[in-house]
Amino acid sequence: MNKFTLLIFSFILLLTSPVFAQHSVAREWNEEILNAIRLDFARPTVHARNLFHTSAVMYDAWAIFDEQAETVFLGKTFDGYTMDFEGIATPTDIDAARHEVISYAIFNLIKHRFQDSPNYFSDIYPSIVILFQSYGYDIDFTSTDYSSDSYAALGNYMASQMIAFGLQDGSNEENQYANINYLPTNEPLILDLYEDNTGIDPNSWQPLAFDVFIDQSGNTLPLSVPPFLSPEWGKVGPFCLKNEDLNIYNDPGYDCYVYNDPGAPHYIQNSNEDGFDDPYKWHFALVAAWSSHLDPNDETMMDISPGSIGNFDSDNFPETFEEYKAFYNFEEGGDASTGHDLNPYTGEPYEVQMVKRADYGRVLAEFWADGPDSETPPGHWFTILNYVSDHPLIVKQMNGTGPELSDLEWDVKSYLTLGGAMHDSAVNTWGIKGFYDYIRPISAIRYMAGKGQSTDASRLSYDPHGLPLIPNFIEIVESGDPLAGAGDEYVGKIKIRAWKGPDYIDDPETDIAGVDWIYGENWWPYQRATFVTPPFAGYVSGHSTFSRAAAEVLTLLTGDEFFPGGMGTFDIEQNNFLVFEPGPTQNMTLQWATYRDASDQTSLSRIWGGIHPPIDDIRGRIIGEEIGIDAFNLATQYFDGSLHTDEYSEAESLISIYPNPASELLHIKTSLNEPLKVEIYSIEGKYVYNKMISNSISSIDISTMSSGLYFVKILNQNAENILIKKIIKN
Repeated sequence: MNKFTLLIFSFILLLTSPVFAQHSVAREWNEEILNAIRLDFARPTVHARNLFHTSAVMYDAWAIFDEQAETVFLGKTFDGYTMDFEGIATPTDIDAARHEVISYAIFNLIKHRFQDSPNYFSDIYPSIVILFQSYGYDIDFTSTDYSSDSYAALGNYMASQMIAFGLQDGSNEENQYANINYLPTNEPLILDLYEDNTGIDPNSWQPLAFDVFIDQSGNTLPLSVPPFLSPEWGKVGPFCLKNEDLNIYNDPGYDCYVYNDPGAPHYIQNSNEDGFDDPYKWHFALVAAWSSHLDPNDETMMDISPGSIGNFDSDNFPETFEEYKAFYNFEEGGDASTGHDLNPYTGEPYEVQMVKRADYGRVLAEFWADGPDSETPPGHWFTILNYVSDHPLIVKQMNGTGPELSDLEWDVKSYLTLGGAMHDSAVNTWGIKGFYDYIRPISAIRYMAGKGQSTDASRLSYDPHGLPLIPNFIEIVESGDPLAGAGDEYVGKIKIRAWKGPDYIDDPETDIAGVDWIYGENWWPYQRATFVTPPFAGYVSGHSTFSRAAAEVLTLLTGDEFFPGGMGTFDIEQNNFLVFEPGPTQNMTLQWATYRDASDQTSLSRIWGGIHPPIDDIRGRIIGEEIGIDAFNLATQYFDGSLHTDEYSEAESLISIYPNPASELLHIKTSLNEPLKVEIYSIEGKYVYNKMISNSISSIDISTMSSGLYFVKILNQNAENILIKKIIKN
């Protein structure tokens, strides 16, 4: 077990190291899932889905024996797939039956989902067999016939049904989740050749070419140019995302499913001596500027206690360019948060903790990057949930009220909620990533540096697409400069004061790259040379979306925005944490007062790490906040059985009409296996449109219809009205 694995398992000891009670069967299987994720390829979309599906199966296995709760999949139609269930006898020992159903279901689901993992036979399979057999269960029992009231067979059946669901949910699992339509716009950037990168589309994602690519889980991959991971993931069936928030775009020539469309990111402008006023250039220049903070010889100190950082109100997240510039500290790093006056549990101020800014920035970049041996960002938040659940001060009440729950009930309910939020964060975020296909800092900064500078047309290397000149951060190489060359052949190039990159690290155990002036075309993010940047577009940030959604879930589950005891902590040992290079130079402790503070720190880590500009960050946080709240609200309806009432229309559960309001296209999604007729009437009752549909998703062009209120009527093949819905045409 290496040091990262040890660190992950000891995540945020949260004030003390409690003596843990025996865990529930759901918790024990969740730990096996997280272990399998750490040993698999680093695929946050795939593993968010794995965590949701396994959590839903465990919850359903608990809910079928509860008088009030309602299942999610079992006996229901979920996203067009019906998981039939004929019922089973109520056991005399409900706890034992739940234990058996959960164990057989998750054992088989892990076997299926991780069978192609590079570590399946050596680590994953032996581990789950040990746990399974420790319960006294039979690995050779494979029957799915639960008609004889076999709880083992019911577990096998639930696994087989979830497997079947997953093979048709839009993930393309049957083809190893391969991309179907997406192709990158730009040719790959060959990282270590430092070739001219000015021929690319500066608004589009650029693949990276490696001699050796090692993903964030430490797996060496044979491909020298890793493909875009999951650009079509928006098609995957969600948990709480709403059809009315879905847009289906066909701009690339195929359907792109985008929920909660945040609008386009900033595209590069042809600046006229005002490069710093171009939002695109400002956002990426900020990433370059923060790279200059990562020199351990820099004595700049900062207070990283909750008394100084965190506690920013999401209602005040920046929207305009001017607000972005006020929110992020371009030169010094960090954001506009002001910290907390007091720990609400102790009533005392948080103790000041002064550390080097360089240590803080580097530690954040590596801690929240989740690698190697990582459970990816969705799984990382499951480890946080698990350790919060273990804390001696936690009271396991849903939303902090009502009866105290058993460990099993708390675990299955909290896992379903967090799993649904993580899954939908992936669906939402990667749908946006695939559609907008936005560039990463490594490509944007090298592109602009190759073009020149966009500040002063009277000086060398002026170009409307160049980097803005910022004293002490981005400047022109002048004659006599150490970078000018023996014959001044490099005069006019753009230089950036930044982390010097992996070229200066032969041995990461001993070598520190440090910060100095480098050619802008040679800029690197603070990452390994064998990884550099995740293989998918930047906009919007997955870390920001996952983390904010998880923070909202944890806040709502516990009924408290603060970590137990008012502070979560993670101890960092001097020169025994960083992997990219030695460090930090001193002992330090990451601290968070609230779950949202931890989430916001995650977001900043991706800027210091050179992975995201601010435009990727904030819009991800906003989407994540909405998803986290919606996931909790939907989950609680399953918990209290209020999701389906007597008045609930079966047709409405099987037919969705969206978006609403609509402008150009109106989409109709149906799970009914029969032709349907669509009729549209104006508010005055005038018949304006009709169409027969037979596909699961059909699109209707309403662009020529006048703005106003309309009624959409759906008729079945017997000409019977089965649904009437009011829509607004913009």
